[in-house]
Amino acid sequence: MGSSSKSSRTGGKGPSNDSERSADVMAGAVPAEALKQAFPKLKLAIQPPYPPAEAKAVTKIPAEAGWLYEPKWDGFRCLAFRNGDEVVLQSKAGQPLGRYFPEIVEVLRELPARNFVMDGEIVIFENSRARESSARGGKSARTRVEPSHEALEDFAQGLDFDALLQRIHPAASRIKRLAAETPATYLVFDLLVNDRGKRLTDEPLSARRMALQGFAENFRGNDRVYLSPATSDFETAQRWMQQGAASGLDGVVAKRLDCEYTSGERTGMVKVKRIRTADCVVGGFRWAQKGGEVGSLLLGLYNKAGQLDHVGFSSSFNREDRKKLKAIVTPLIAKGDELHSGKAGFTGKAPGGPSRWAAPDRNTEWFPLKHKLVGEFQFDHFSGGRFRHGTKFLRWRPEKKPEQCGIDQVENKRVAQGQKLSKR
Repeated sequence: MGSSSKSSRTGGKGPSNDSERSADVMAGAVPAEALKQAFPKLKLAIQPPYPPAEAKAVTKIPAEAGWLYEPKWDGFRCLAFRNGDEVVLQSKAGQPLGRYFPEIVEVLRELPARNFVMDGEIVIFENSRARESSARGGKSARTRVEPSHEALEDFAQGLDFDALLQRIHPAASRIKRLAAETPATYLVFDLLVNDRGKRLTDEPLSARRMALQGFAENFRGNDRVYLSPATSDFETAQRWMQQGAASGLDGVVAKRLDCEYTSGERTGMVKVKRIRTADCVVGGFRWAQKGGEVGSLLLGLYNKAGQLDHVGFSSSFNREDRKKLKAIVTPLIAKGDELHSGKAGFTGKAPGGPSRWAAPDRNTEWFPLKHKLVGEFQFDHFSGGRFRHGTKFLRWRPEKKPEQCGIDQVENKRVAQGQKLSKR
């Protein structure tokens, strides 16, 4: 494949319409276990790690009454705990995030409320990036545009997921510098424990949202924590969806107003994404025919029996990225007993041999990898248990565990009126 051709950037027949820009292939290329640390014991009704409620993927926004709509932000899901002076940030997969976002820890510690548990999303807005501007007298001054609490939706003119991935780094000095240069924002959409220590997870969303709106008075006077917008108006939700990439929104989330907080389940809310993507485990790879570089990544999703099925590939990398991929995947090649551990390669359906349509010189040999890397890939069609064309790599997802990458992501179904959501 020529590295300068369009097909080499999109995987030939891979997604091209409304396509998202790929992240730096080296950014965030670490396994979820690298983020694992012990949590402190807190005097709160909910302790970390606590599984957040999840959303079931559907194809259309539900239009009947009884739903609350929220923007789907393109960031890191995060539960925020505060007990006195102790602040803990927890990822969706249950890892501590505080060391990577010290500016969020600091501002949460400064809020008037001294005890709480909140659910939200850590994002970095492109227009919150510190930038040089011309000042009086010909000197340079650093300025930053900050969002308004009243008009956060209008402020969202693009999110910088690459900047989030850059934070997942072992060097504290680098994290401190990035926290100043590209400060993160915490968007709050649920309140699980209030400032009086009362647990709210058994209450319906309608009551929790009212409690959160009152609690959000604590956010006044800071520039890092905001109440995420929500509406019961279907037309507003449609507008959020139509705004697409220009708005910084990844889609729309719809939540049942009469539903309690369903920790670890997909029974209380649905999501409609602007583009079709899936978080996949990289279960193996193939070398390119020439040059000693990585030719393609082999992608897997866990089936309902808990086995990792091979579902497709991604070769949407230029020559420079292929060289970088070699350094990422070769340390993860499974060998010896690792091949039979159930934690490498594909434990369900595996890549097959060459097809009768393959070119005679095509390299079909593949190498199994330990289940460490999770990436987000854009696709156009999924049927028969696989992506029908090559997928496009978007970014790594170090905050997600491999076992969270299930086949249910691509089994998109419309939620019919009155239909209850099934547990995952």
